[in-house]
Amino acid sequence: MNKYTSVLSFIFGIILTVFVFLSWRSCNKKDDAALVNQDYYLITNQIQKMNKMVVLEQDFSSFQTHKSAAATVAGFDILPREMVLYTTAKAQVSYDLKRMKIDVDTISKKVIINELPQPEIKIFPDVKIHFMDDYAVNRFKQSDINNIMESAKKNMAKSVNQEQLKQQSKKQLKENLNEIFVLAKALHYSIEDKTNTFPSTEL
Repeated sequence: MNKYTSVLSFIFGIILTVFVFLSWRSCNKKDDAALVNQDYYLITNQIQKMNKMVVLEQDFSSFQTHKSAAATVAGFDILPREMVLYTTAKAQVSYDLKRMKIDVDTISKKVIINELPQPEIKIFPDVKIHFMDDYAVNRFKQSDINNIMESAKKNMAKSVNQEQLKQQSKKQLKENLNEIFVLAKALHYSIEDKTNTFPSTEL
């Protein structure tokens, strides 16, 4: 009887040990899952808050001269007139970060950039008359002034080197993305850029 009781006690002890181990393992799995879900929520929540970002602003200026005459005789201008315009432009480069497509791999602890938005360039030209010289019989009409000023704005916008702006904005975008991914890096996530826009060592 004592032998039988000892065997039952031994078996019960094994069953109890296995139950405790499985319970402990199950709890750990729940804790791990909770941490993974928390990481995913924190990272994606931060990314979802991103909006359109202006990463670069530059100002440009130049003088433009317009000359014309009432007539030209034997190579000489009759009643010439001249207008000098001071033109300026503000150029902005922005990225709509809501169009950025990202996956969060909680298993490999990676934030994967699958798609980056294209830069949006906006140019805001302005023009002022710096100097004007005409004759009473060959005045600039208001319609002439308006057309000349509008043409000067278009010329100013065309003179802005948009490719150079894109390259400069790319550098600023990288810095801004690094700031956005500070939390992910703090959680020991690596950043993988599948668009090959930036070397992996720069993010």
